[in-house]
Amino acid sequence: MTFRLPSGGHVDRDTLLRFAFDGRELTGHPGDTLASALLANGVHQVARSVKLGRPRGIMAAGVEEPNAVVQLEKPFPEPMRTATTVELYDGLVARSLSGQGRLAAEPDPARYDAKHLHCDVLVVGAGPAGLVAARTAARAGARVVLVDDQPEPGGSLLGSNEYVDLKPAVEWARAIGDELRATPDVDVLDRTTAFGAYDDGFVLAVQNRTSGAARQRVWRIRAARTVFATGAHERPIVFPDNDRPGIFLASAARTYLHRYGVVPGRRAVVFTMDDSAYATAIDLADAGVEVPLVVDVRPTAPENAACAERGIEVRTGTAVTGTEGTERVTGVRVAGELIPCDTLLVSGGWTPAVHLFSQLRGALRYEPALGAYVPDGDLPTARVAGSANGTLDFAGCVREGRAAAAKAPVEIPLPVSDAQPRELAPAVEWQIPGAESDVDTSFVDLQRDATVSDVLRATGAGLTSLEHVKRYTTIGTAHDQGKTSGMLAAGITAEALGADLADRRPTTYRPPYTPVAFAALAGRNRGELHDPVRVTALHSWHVGHGAEFENVGQWKRPWYYPRPGEDLPAAVRRECLAARTDVAMMDGSTLGKIDVQGPDAAEFLDLLYTNLMSTLKVGRIRYGVMCGVDGMVIDDGTVIRVAEDRFLVTTTTGNAAMVLDWMEEWLQTEWPHLRVFATSVTEHWATVALVGPRSREILAGLAPELDVSNEAFGFMAWRDADVAGIAARVCRISFSGELAYEINVPSWYGLALWEALASRGITPYGTETMHVLRAEKGYPIIGQDTDGTVTPQDLGMSWAVSKKKAGFLGKRSFSRAENLRPDRKQFVGLLPVDPTVLLPEGAQIIETAHVPRPPVRMLGHVTSSYPSAVLDRTFALALVRSGRERIGETLFVPVGDEVVPVTVTESVLYDKEGTRRDG
Repeated sequence: MTFRLPSGGHVDRDTLLRFAFDGRELTGHPGDTLASALLANGVHQVARSVKLGRPRGIMAAGVEEPNAVVQLEKPFPEPMRTATTVELYDGLVARSLSGQGRLAAEPDPARYDAKHLHCDVLVVGAGPAGLVAARTAARAGARVVLVDDQPEPGGSLLGSNEYVDLKPAVEWARAIGDELRATPDVDVLDRTTAFGAYDDGFVLAVQNRTSGAARQRVWRIRAARTVFATGAHERPIVFPDNDRPGIFLASAARTYLHRYGVVPGRRAVVFTMDDSAYATAIDLADAGVEVPLVVDVRPTAPENAACAERGIEVRTGTAVTGTEGTERVTGVRVAGELIPCDTLLVSGGWTPAVHLFSQLRGALRYEPALGAYVPDGDLPTARVAGSANGTLDFAGCVREGRAAAAKAPVEIPLPVSDAQPRELAPAVEWQIPGAESDVDTSFVDLQRDATVSDVLRATGAGLTSLEHVKRYTTIGTAHDQGKTSGMLAAGITAEALGADLADRRPTTYRPPYTPVAFAALAGRNRGELHDPVRVTALHSWHVGHGAEFENVGQWKRPWYYPRPGEDLPAAVRRECLAARTDVAMMDGSTLGKIDVQGPDAAEFLDLLYTNLMSTLKVGRIRYGVMCGVDGMVIDDGTVIRVAEDRFLVTTTTGNAAMVLDWMEEWLQTEWPHLRVFATSVTEHWATVALVGPRSREILAGLAPELDVSNEAFGFMAWRDADVAGIAARVCRISFSGELAYEINVPSWYGLALWEALASRGITPYGTETMHVLRAEKGYPIIGQDTDGTVTPQDLGMSWAVSKKKAGFLGKRSFSRAENLRPDRKQFVGLLPVDPTVLLPEGAQIIETAHVPRPPVRMLGHVTSSYPSAVLDRTFALALVRSGRERIGETLFVPVGDEVVPVTVTESVLYDKEGTRRDG
């Protein structure tokens, strides 16, 4: 059965589009939505409800659709799209859903992008109010952006047969649209939905594009003033079995008729609380649909002789109390009488679309005559006009649209419409009572299968806040965000509690106004553009010499350098021995480097670090620990004093961005009086660590003018010198415990320095060897040996906490009772009794040799575990409760089906005296 009229509508009848739905091959036309094409093909059941599996059909014609959620399969897979917002195109393949979609198994082949746009006036909505506002502002010379989610301007006029200025309303709207497109400094963004409104005139909108490389585009719009002409959503009516396919919003049926040339059925009953449904009844009757009855809950009906002329009976003071049917409505019950029909059109009044205004923290007030919340005044940079403001007549909408562009000095004559003015106020009733058991089938939120009984259960449990009821029932949390259910839920809740909606705060509207695909938000930021791969200036050398890489943050760091026949353990053992007994080198360029300078730089660093930095002399280096406000270690590194007012701070590779953000947060929010500037210079420097007993000899040969003796160049000092003919900053720092130097050169000279060192036969080593060397010396790795619950004292680093400073971040937390508990986890070493057993990192530590039945008291966990060439055995580092008091004890680590005995030791396992540091 076809429901397409032979003429009428805005679709292009000359072109045929083929699409498939649930395996059926169907046809439609350009201008159709998937919903209108399905209705034209007689498809009414398009989904099943999420919890109860009840058949559901198309109910609305726009973004407020609660039922018709479909899965797009081809050519662009996309879950959970409303059929009413999918513009039909050739080759579309879709299927119905039972309330939930699924992610596509194949990658999305579409492209997405984003653009920025600035304007004087942003108008959201191209209905009568929005069109007049945009034209008024444009004629006054303002830079204007008009955003609307439809392919053409007109808003509600697109679904009517009204006339404006003696021409069809659609032509009037189209003429204004053409004028705006032809006006300089005006951008008309069709198929574009504004989904988020933020401070300072910032609005996010997503555009469905029909041409160009990108399928969707996110617009980031900055406007001096914003006019929200976002219209209103028609409310359904709550009564028993109000969810069957064939039940439509009255305005949706009128839209399908006039815009798409589609009638929703052959015999329709209209059930209303508002004048607007009468126009639908009359228009459908004129289109050949049998409309036997209009049921109006109000005691009197509008004076409308047109209904009588068409043989439409109007019954007032009564209501539809139920429906019949299985896969579709077959009849409705009115005052005990069953009226046969295949369509029921409902209108419970109108709810202004105040979502974007509310997102800007605009105040709302309850309007009793409307039964809805409306804006309570304007915002400094935003105004609301038209139906979104609770003004539902054409003349009022266009007056408010012109007034919203009040800064424009141009007076434009207001258009005149032939639309009938409203005669009677709408009735405000939240539900139609039926039998007591019928509250289980009186649906408030169709998408969530939430009923009146769910609301009453929430209020019966003692919930009085609309926000709490929303979460208890899940009403308004689906893809439609309560567009048709939110006001009904508020009214039924207030009714159950005997409360006045005027005294109650509406639920908070949050972005996005409509669902937005993650792909659209990501835009082109996918793959390497999403998480860029960062490589050092020496990367090509590492690749050419067979390095295996690991990802550290965004960086590709050499992991180890296998020689032919070597696996990871063999290569790391060789690299470790070279560093301990000869000489080795590592690319340390990825370490975070932050240039901190300004008159108050020293004071600033004193506040950030646990130890004193202001006493550091120029030419010297100090190791520092950084804590959060809770006293827990967040990073460590060195601070180099370059000048009296300038320092170079190094951070761990993965925390470089975090530490810079941490610095800026405190400088901008808490200590704005400090004259300090922090700048990332990580990529400006290439850093090579030269490590091992022969490192002094190698450096002396490459920098003959530099005195490298311990007396002239002591530990934790830096010197400027030419190394291999390259101007360098050489730091006497060791993270291995061996004699070592860090040679820093501008990044574009990094490869030349590395190759000069490599020509001396020096062994390169990677991050795995670096971890072993550090662990042997008991140096903790932030993020591996710490987990956000560890203080410097837990790490045995009380020496790094100043007792002289009045304050620094985290100091107060050190005196908390929790931080002073004697059984806190402490950093210690573990030696498996069997020296060949390698403990898995993360393994738990217990007191007994046999794993008892749960619950098991866990003493701690293994943080680092390696085989050691110089120790000739395996070892581990761990966080253990009261660990330092347990040194010498035997504890146990469950590994698979076995329990491994381990001896607790100090965290420093190699060269405890530190004599190797000076060679």
